[in-house]
Amino acid sequence: MNNAIHDRAVCKAFAKIEMLNTQIDRDEHNLMFGYFGGDISLDQFMLIAEGNKTELKVWRYIAESIEKSNKIQ
Repeated sequence: MNNAIHDRAVCKAFAKIEMLNTQIDRDEHNLMFGYFGGDISLDQFMLIAEGNKTELKVWRYIAESIEKSNKIQ
């Protein structure tokens, strides 16, 4: 595997994880203070917030898979 491509993939995955962590923190803050917007309901906001948490789990899995692929080859 091309090390440069592998390194870029790892960096992209971890950058996405950090962005999702930031978004989840923001979601929790917005929920606590009721700042979920006038255009969406609380239920809709909760769906978005849960979707962000699921997305974080997926990206953690992707990052772990990428890291393991480097160890195998």
